[in-house]
Amino acid sequence: MPITITMPRLSDTMEQGTVVKWNVKVGDKVSSGDALADIETDKATMELQSFDDGVVAALPAKEGQKIAVGETILILAAEGESVDAAARSGGASQPAAKSASEGGSS
Repeated sequence: MPITITMPRLSDTMEQGTVVKWNVKVGDKVSSGDALADIETDKATMELQSFDDGVVAALPAKEGQKIAVGETILILAAEGESVDAAARSGGASQPAAKSASEGGSS
C-alpha cells in the first residue's frame, strides 16, 4: 500500500509551509532518514526526512508552492509495488516525515 507523506507542522504557529527544494524525484528509492525536501516555515527553512523506505511515486507539491499543514506533498510506493499504481491510489495517510530539528540527522 502506498504511503502518503503530508506537510508537517514544524512549529507551533505553522499553518502552511513552502517546498523550497525537492531532494528526490519520481522513481528515486528512499530510506528512513533520507532528506526528502527543504521546507520553509513561518520562521525557518528545515530539512524534511523520511520515516519510511520506498520509491517516490508522486510529488503533488511543486517547488515554491505553499501547502497547508496536513496536505499531501509526496507519495511513496512500498518495495515491489508499482509506482504508477501507488501514484493513482494516493496512498494511506501517514504522519509527516521528520525534520532534522526533530532528531533526524543532517
